[in-house]
Amino acid sequence: MILYLDTSALVKRYLKEEYSNEVISRWEKAEEIVTSSVAYAETMACFYRKKREAELSHKFIGKIADLFRMDWKSFIRVEVNDELNQYIDMVVEKHPLRGFDAIHLASALIIHEKLPEDFLFVCFDHRLARAAHEEGLMAFPPES
Repeated sequence: MILYLDTSALVKRYLKEEYSNEVISRWEKAEEIVTSSVAYAETMACFYRKKREAELSHKFIGKIADLFRMDWKSFIRVEVNDELNQYIDMVVEKHPLRGFDAIHLASALIIHEKLPEDFLFVCFDHRLARAAHEEGLMAFPPES
């Protein structure tokens, strides 16, 4: 299975949240993990925001960040470039998405076109999940 994770899904691999077990289970079964290159900045910012808000220790966040950096090396990463911008144009015209969500959906669509078999898009933003479904992607969690 090709598993595309947006930032909301990536974070669940490293911090215990609702659906973390489901993300980890799918991660362990995946042949490849795919995300956008923007997910690095988003994920690291999320870790340090959680550190401040939940008063997590510097040592704990440091370990999580190191694990993420190691995993990052193995991900297929979709770069923001002119090809992706064409997909972004398409998705923002059709769907009311924020900028990074449009990048994630466009990135997933590019990869899905190239590797359509057994592809799963994982995100925890309702608007993004709805747009993914409307674009024909199999998504988790399923739309209610």
